[in-house]
Amino acid sequence: MTTQIFQASTLYGIATLAAALDSGCFDSADRRILLVCNNAATPETTPGPDEMPGFERLRDRFDDVISYNATIFPFHPGGWAPRVDDMPLWERFLRHEWQLGDEDVELVVESIQVNPALALGQIFNGAPVTVYADGLMSYGPTRNKIDPLVGTRIDRVLHLDLVPGLAPLLLTEFGVPAELVPTPAFTKVLAELAQSAEESPDAEEPALLLGQYLSALDILTAEQEENLHVRMLKGAAALGHTTIVFKPHPTAPARYTRSLEQEAERLGVELTVVDTPVLAEVLYQRMRPALVVGCFSTALLTASALYGLPVARVGTELLLERLTPYENSNRIPVTIVDALLPDLADSAAVTERRQGMDVERLGALVRAVGFAMQSKILPGLRPETESWLAANFGPATSRYFKRRRLTSLALPGGIPAQLAFIPRNVTVRRVAKKARSLRRTVRR
Repeated sequence: MTTQIFQASTLYGIATLAAALDSGCFDSADRRILLVCNNAATPETTPGPDEMPGFERLRDRFDDVISYNATIFPFHPGGWAPRVDDMPLWERFLRHEWQLGDEDVELVVESIQVNPALALGQIFNGAPVTVYADGLMSYGPTRNKIDPLVGTRIDRVLHLDLVPGLAPLLLTEFGVPAELVPTPAFTKVLAELAQSAEESPDAEEPALLLGQYLSALDILTAEQEENLHVRMLKGAAALGHTTIVFKPHPTAPARYTRSLEQEAERLGVELTVVDTPVLAEVLYQRMRPALVVGCFSTALLTASALYGLPVARVGTELLLERLTPYENSNRIPVTIVDALLPDLADSAAVTERRQGMDVERLGALVRAVGFAMQSKILPGLRPETESWLAANFGPATSRYFKRRRLTSLALPGGIPAQLAFIPRNVTVRRVAKKARSLRRTVRR
């Protein structure tokens, strides 16, 4: 007997799994469990993915739907992991609660580098693991070092073809191969969701603005995020769009939309706010937007790659500057969107639907940024990164790197060439360290 456990925290992720199952990406199993995780800060007041409109259309791919939150209550899925000594106890408990008996278990999880996926991988310590990625983060490096006892059991990374031709860096340190979820299967699943969705706004070919609620991630302040949405609105209006739809993040505060409504009234454009939790891809099918505008949402790439819609980006230059620490896993999505999609302020580029870098150049940039983010995880990328920076670092690419990071890694672009010996010189580094220590002593 074999049971496959599919862990998911978003409806978009469940749709990805459904498309993978429909395409035969998984071997047959005696039982398939959808393990639903509600990772919201307050899951008690936020609907889980199995409560979203359209979920019932995907339900029949699985034999059972189980709430991970209910199983580990009162712990939070994103913040809890069992102690090492308790792992065998938790495996026995989960096998009892989920009626697994002594069956073989196969895990299919998202974001293996963090909980709850990592906790599941550690609890079921003999189970093979498939990682699936439904967003742009799969193109970046693994966020943290993963225990080899987990990493060596991962057999593949399933991902959507959001940037055709671009290869994921995720888990390449373990030699894990990437496998595509067929695009036709995914769009078919999204079409199912569109059929069951509630009424969409009555707008024909509007400009669709995508909110992300970045202030909740401490990337922007609330005021900066409101200004970002206003920039989207102004940019769309400047391009001649008079009918505009704003899709806020489900957990964003209502005041975000009030500032937009005031600006829309001033500009004389018709603004509609989507107040029901619905995937952006459902709106693409229902309204066929004339333009999709966002910051670095994955939905920008699904609009462009899967539906052939015109897209434009706003605020990526600010995000590249504000993301901290440098290894923040959002850096690769921001880099891809910034390098690939036209800026909303460039009306000619948006109208002509110009693409930025070609895929080959974009891949080289992503690998260079990926090495700068996680040099210890991907040391084999150093020679390629040094060559790329030596040939390409300049005004057009410097925003993707921090000079301090390049200096600490002794990479081209970090410090002037005549001082390049400093990061490798032990004596100079020792003197600098002592000087900093003395300066702190004097200040005290």
